[in-house]
Amino acid sequence: MTTTDRDRTATRLLRSSAEHSYDPEVEIDWEAPLVPALYFVPPHRSSLYGTDLWEGLGEEQRITLTRHEVASIAGLGVWFETILMQLLVRGYYKQDPRAAHAQYALTEIADECRHSVMFGRMIDKLGTPVYRPAGIDSFLGKWIGATGTGPRMFAAILICEEILDTLQREAMACEQVQPLVRMVSRIHVVEEARHVRYAREELARQVRVAGRGRLTFDKLVVGRAAYLCGTRLIHPGVYRSVGIDPAVGHKAALANPHFRETLRWSGERVVAYLNDLGLIEGPGKPLWRLSGLLSAA
Repeated sequence: MTTTDRDRTATRLLRSSAEHSYDPEVEIDWEAPLVPALYFVPPHRSSLYGTDLWEGLGEEQRITLTRHEVASIAGLGVWFETILMQLLVRGYYKQDPRAAHAQYALTEIADECRHSVMFGRMIDKLGTPVYRPAGIDSFLGKWIGATGTGPRMFAAILICEEILDTLQREAMACEQVQPLVRMVSRIHVVEEARHVRYAREELARQVRVAGRGRLTFDKLVVGRAAYLCGTRLIHPGVYRSVGIDPAVGHKAALANPHFRETLRWSGERVVAYLNDLGLIEGPGKPLWRLSGLLSAA
């Protein structure tokens, strides 16, 4: 077999997977009680931080809100990981099983299976509802899981993966955050670094070979994925947990300059990368603007 650049990258990632993979069943003490006085996301990252609604909440209510917010983030993560696993399995079906990049795709699927179990167990431990996209977003998720290929496949997944990665890198180092959330974040960050590297290189290759018509359509799909991540990272239902009407809380969060900055900050790396590849300009740009992930400039 001829060894390609993508195979050489995959070989390095396979080696890293063998050396730096974790079993959440073993690494996390699922029986340990939650710490009453600690938050579940850094408080300044809460969607209502700095608003009048936040000021009207007591300390316990603020902690409860972040408990539901981290469950919302985890629920979105599971939803995207499930889509990614479908895409990787479909892609593997046509590949040479001897190739390192094909073997790494299966390795990443195994990682994502563990991550989804880990997020599911964390949500169960939190005692919150399972917050996930619904309606048209749910339909579009099924559609891209069944049909996604090429640039739209990797770009859409990268948006969610890199936003979660940025949020979790901060959370795992924040002493105000629950040990459970910090450990889940640490495991996910270490293993997602490989996934991001794989997806970025695959995306760049796919963009190079895609035709203009294909890229025009894919830019629209990618813009819709960005809109979903920005507007549904925190599900409106979380506000019900502290007695705030979901519509009122959601509106306040989207208008909150602190949360708008959090969205922009969390998407900074992936926005820069996709912009360099020319995937933001075009028919999807209005959706990017509505997502809150772009800077004001």
